[in-house]
Amino acid sequence: MVVGILAVLGVLSAVAYVVSIAASAPPLNSLKARDLGSASEVRAADGTRLGFIQSNELRRPVPGSEIPQMLKDATVAIEDQRYYHHKGVDYQGIVRAGVKNLVSHKTVQGGSTITMQLIRNLYITKERTYQRKIREAKLAEELEQEHDKQWILDKYLNTVPFGTIGGQTAIGVQAAARMYFGKSVQELKLNEAAMLAGLPQAPSAYSPVRAPEKAEFRRNEVLRKMADVHVITPAQAAAAIRKPLGVKPSRYFTGRRESYFFDFVKDELIGQYGALRVRQGGLRVDTTIDLKKQAAARSAISGRLAGIGPSSAIVTIDPRNGYIKTMASSADYGKSKFNLAAQGHRQPGSTFKVMVLMTALRKGVDPRSTTYVSRKLQKGWLKEAPDYEVKTYDGSFGGRMDLVKATLKSDNTVYAQLIADLGPEEVKRTAYDMGIKTHLNGYYAEGLGGLRLGVSPLEMANAYATIADGGYRNRPTAITKITFPDGHSELPPRFKVKRTKAFEDGVTYEATKILKENIKSGTGTRAAIGCPAGGKTGTTDEHSDAWFVGFTPRLSSAVWVGYPDSQVHMKTEFGGAPVAGGTFPAEIWGDYMKKAKGGYCGDFTQPTTPASFSPFFGQYSRTGGKGLSTDQSQTGGVGQAQGVTPYIAPPSVSTPAKPQKKAGGKKKGAGGFDPNAYESPPQPPPAPEGPAKADPGKKAPTGGASPTK
Repeated sequence: MVVGILAVLGVLSAVAYVVSIAASAPPLNSLKARDLGSASEVRAADGTRLGFIQSNELRRPVPGSEIPQMLKDATVAIEDQRYYHHKGVDYQGIVRAGVKNLVSHKTVQGGSTITMQLIRNLYITKERTYQRKIREAKLAEELEQEHDKQWILDKYLNTVPFGTIGGQTAIGVQAAARMYFGKSVQELKLNEAAMLAGLPQAPSAYSPVRAPEKAEFRRNEVLRKMADVHVITPAQAAAAIRKPLGVKPSRYFTGRRESYFFDFVKDELIGQYGALRVRQGGLRVDTTIDLKKQAAARSAISGRLAGIGPSSAIVTIDPRNGYIKTMASSADYGKSKFNLAAQGHRQPGSTFKVMVLMTALRKGVDPRSTTYVSRKLQKGWLKEAPDYEVKTYDGSFGGRMDLVKATLKSDNTVYAQLIADLGPEEVKRTAYDMGIKTHLNGYYAEGLGGLRLGVSPLEMANAYATIADGGYRNRPTAITKITFPDGHSELPPRFKVKRTKAFEDGVTYEATKILKENIKSGTGTRAAIGCPAGGKTGTTDEHSDAWFVGFTPRLSSAVWVGYPDSQVHMKTEFGGAPVAGGTFPAEIWGDYMKKAKGGYCGDFTQPTTPASFSPFFGQYSRTGGKGLSTDQSQTGGVGQAQGVTPYIAPPSVSTPAKPQKKAGGKKKGAGGFDPNAYESPPQPPPAPEGPAKADPGKKAPTGGASPTK
């Protein structure tokens, strides 16, 4: 009697305990489902997938209509046979599992239903306690009251883990189908669906990669169970059992195209959203990259450099909006993750003379009537930098020449004197206005390419794009649209087109004319493409870096050639001759741009605000420098100056620039500004200025690479 009473009290106590624990569980509608995330993908401009941003968990949710019924049937048969008969908790199943576990003296069967497992995946922690199990059961019953069986099953199949390969866990049936069979879940066959259905109970133990025998045993168990509950026939089960597992681990989630550009985009996204959101946010990221141009760039590089030794990088910017159309290199991503096109900072050589030319032109200096004497500039010629000496590329001097000829000959000594007259700080400001982002020091040698930190091909392509588009500087951008799992899309301000009017189009048009001449008859003849184009060569001292940077009205491209890991002197690689900007870089640029330009062969637009230029009389211009003796000017034949004409400021250009028209889309807001595409309306051009005198306290750097052609 006493024992019976105690037993009854024990049962009542247990019931009270269960009731109290269940009552302590919060209502389902007060809980927020755990965001399991999904893999973010990056696509090219034409919609081609470049790859998925890597995460420890791989998930690609799919609608229930895309999940084969046989996979749903297999899951119910092996995981929760009475799924369509209970209300979230299968009390018969709990009793059955308890008896089997008691008889076998170990846990061989669980009592959790599919609904309870979904609750565990989405709402509560996974610790193995009775309290958790009781709360799980209560919430499962609530979930069944809110959603139908089909919704719950589809949600479960999209959230349950299916195993891990290479440190990455497949969450949901779509990720599992891709990871194990390299196909979409819709394409699964019966034997494949049965294998997947058997994994959630113990993904590691039944792994078809690490334990294929156990995986096959489990698959066959699922097939027999499906036959037992009459969702397939015994003959179908037997036929599927005879088939091999057929596992073909795929690179669907790990494979990538254009890996360097892909990493560039990923870093941009992480800077905006953070690593976790990017890796598991299920973003679809549309980018600017043109795969045909990428292929053309690599073809041009390999066509000239295959088997020779140096590496090369190409970047192309659309001058009309700053879109990065090409970011290619000859580097092997498997050997080095360093992006030569965007991260490689190398000395630009004489391509930086264009910044000096633009400084002179923006100040109204007439490039055709302003002359300097090409001569050897020995130590002491510049009192502000007494150790600064300059020579020409080949050691010869061309006498008196105007700035156009000096540009076509890439004469270092003429440009060094021009920099001294204009002031190195003014050249620095122009470089920034054109789009250079690397820190500059305002040294005299910088205008000749003697930079302390170097520049990247991305910077140079964007800087020249400012000339190509009539003085509009763009912020380079790689991302055009970001779509979230709920279907809404956005483009944060940092990724929107940002255009700033930095120069009058009359100034850039004059620079364009000179750089067009350089391709026709200057140092860049090997870059000719049979269509209007301008550009400049660049080579550093001892031929360790060689460049060609140029543009058409629609594309601005920078080509760098060199050895990425060290300053190797390329003295014989060009058929036994040194590699200069006018050799491989110009040839690669020409080969590439002939394809990249497509069918367009139009000329540059006439300026809306023609610039006014005047002869410039600085300390070193015209007379060759104050106090220059006949002996010092042997090549120019100019005697000692009678005096130095003081600087005369050119007349200012006051005509305002016409507003730039945007390509594509309907006009919105004032002036045709489209806030969905642009961060802010293009700024007006700056007021023209006269040349500033050089800072007498500014010193030129000593040592380092000396720029040549």
